[in-house]
Amino acid sequence: MLSSLPRRAARQLRGVAAPSLRGAARPLSTAPSDAPEEEPETKKLTMVAAINDALRIALKTDESAVVFGEDVAFGGVFRCTMGLRDEFGEERVLNMPINEQGLVGFGIGLAAVGSTAIAEVQFADYIFPAMDQICNEAAKFRYRSGAEFDCGGLTIRAPAQAVGHGGHYHSQSPEAYFAHTPGLKVVYPRDAYTAKGLLLSCIRDRNPCLFFEPKILYRSSVCDVPTGDYMLPLGEAEVLSPGEHITCVAWGAQVHTMARACERAAAEGVSCEVIDLQTIAPWDMHTIRDSVQKTGRLLVTHEAPLTAGFGAEVAAAIQDACFDHLEAPIARVCGADTPFPLAFEKLYLPDELKIYDAIMRTVQY
Repeated sequence: MLSSLPRRAARQLRGVAAPSLRGAARPLSTAPSDAPEEEPETKKLTMVAAINDALRIALKTDESAVVFGEDVAFGGVFRCTMGLRDEFGEERVLNMPINEQGLVGFGIGLAAVGSTAIAEVQFADYIFPAMDQICNEAAKFRYRSGAEFDCGGLTIRAPAQAVGHGGHYHSQSPEAYFAHTPGLKVVYPRDAYTAKGLLLSCIRDRNPCLFFEPKILYRSSVCDVPTGDYMLPLGEAEVLSPGEHITCVAWGAQVHTMARACERAAAEGVSCEVIDLQTIAPWDMHTIRDSVQKTGRLLVTHEAPLTAGFGAEVAAAIQDACFDHLEAPIARVCGADTPFPLAFEKLYLPDELKIYDAIMRTVQY
């Protein structure tokens, strides 16, 4: 399981000299350079608690930061913002009307005048009324002004992916719509640890960011999370487990499903390189390319429908970059090209057995 897989040590702690996010941050001290580095204090947190902690740190360290959305003053539908209004006041943690276009427009304006705007869309499925504001305004704000002004301080959080009983209005994965729009960053955490570090990176990044939170992991993902302030790099995939026979790529909750399928394949002697893409836009083509040049095979899996899903972009780019290295067609294991069904959710989702079957077929090609 993922709890046993290695995690990248890259962390950027607040108040720490960190010339590169690729390596572990080193505290400023008078100790010799070869002295052992102290591990940061950690605490077991759910993803909900980790997100809450990230928002609290953002509000504490940035006086201009404002958290807003539907019901966030009361904790939000998933309780990610519990206690923040009591701690920071109703002017910095505030409810908005049920109007996604309006709340995102408010966030664009807030960011445009220099504030850090952290918006919550109650479900990723309800982000579509705000598409015009996100894709035509936020994404193009800097470009259309010749970099004279921007709304780079805007982060939009939204619970996404399947939850087990959400049906077609509470289960969608809309990342491909936004990856198609230059000017936006699109990010998915896979657990509590990456949720806190990637969210703080999004909030502090100087580009509009969409942060999709796999809601099925809100309380099922529990892991050791540094109690302090840290950031994880955007735009970098993470190799969770090295392998020799096939490269397997996923993001969000699907990373866990894919990892279980890879464990099943390992019992059959198939060595899978497990990669969490983490950032959908801009995505880390280099890590995937280098892996496929080694393994000769690629599988991409995601919950969104197959047609025009982001896996298609990964497959096309890797086919172009690695054509001479490929030993088999690139496999995609994705959701069906239907509205997300309630009664047939288990049939719709790309589960462990579907991914395992695709791994074995690709390796045996």
